[in-house]
Amino acid sequence: MDGGLVRGVSWNAQGPALTLTTHDGDARLPLLPGQWLRFEVLSGDGVPARLCLGFTRVEESGQPQHFACPTGQGAERGFQCGACFAKDQMRLMHDFHRSGHAPPGLKAYLAQQHWLYIATFADGTTKVGTASERSKWSRLAEQGALVARYVARAQDGAVVRHLEDAVSTNLPPTQFVRGAAKFAALLHPRPPLHLEQTNKAMADVVREHVAGLALEGFEAVEEQWQRIGFSEAVAIPSRRTAYPQPLDSGRHGIRLDSMLGPTALAGLDGVDGAFLVDLGGLKGHKIRCGDYQTVVPALQESLF
Repeated sequence: MDGGLVRGVSWNAQGPALTLTTHDGDARLPLLPGQWLRFEVLSGDGVPARLCLGFTRVEESGQPQHFACPTGQGAERGFQCGACFAKDQMRLMHDFHRSGHAPPGLKAYLAQQHWLYIATFADGTTKVGTASERSKWSRLAEQGALVARYVARAQDGAVVRHLEDAVSTNLPPTQFVRGAAKFAALLHPRPPLHLEQTNKAMADVVREHVAGLALEGFEAVEEQWQRIGFSEAVAIPSRRTAYPQPLDSGRHGIRLDSMLGPTALAGLDGVDGAFLVDLGGLKGHKIRCGDYQTVVPALQESLF
């Protein structure tokens, strides 16, 4: 694969992949243990700071389908231009439990079983979130959770979002943790036992709270999410430093030693030591693969 427009890092049962829009359509570049990722980020005159990633429509079967931005222009709202934002159907699901309004395909998507989870990140920050049946495992992998538990199983997406709102309104867990905060926490992750105990204690509190709600269509559950082995080295405290170059430009050569969410623990050419790289920084940028290396500042090299 020569490269393309990066849509982000996605996960499935086989592991992580860089999701791209290419001339031939959507593609996945698997991210494997020990793999070298060598690429150049296109930037400069005539290249928007961030490109539009297109929009998603949901087929009547409930299957989401991605469409590339038809004009290939810069992003205006998050990672979308105004026209693609207006056409995106998945954004409507966040208010469906209050409005009841959604296209037929999105209603079919939301009609499947959903899960309420409690996820804990590297600094002990804990959030409440939801996952559909088909993304039950991958949603937490993409979030970059270190520890997580499912606390309720809901009959559909509307019920689970009522549960999510009830938890975030009355209990400490938030519904959102910034990617920059997750990355910063991984530079100095808390010990695994501390994170496990933090997550279990909050999951117990949340499970008890939702069990007492006057809401039908769900049941409390107790089930732990399982992180895959490729994520272990990122999650465990060790000596590491932040990747020395921004990912919105330049040439890069990164050896993938471990991956957690969009974050890689990586090695570089000719430099001892481990670097933490947020591959989410490539989102909205075009890359071209080739025989490239990362230039490490002399001061950074001396740290190792």
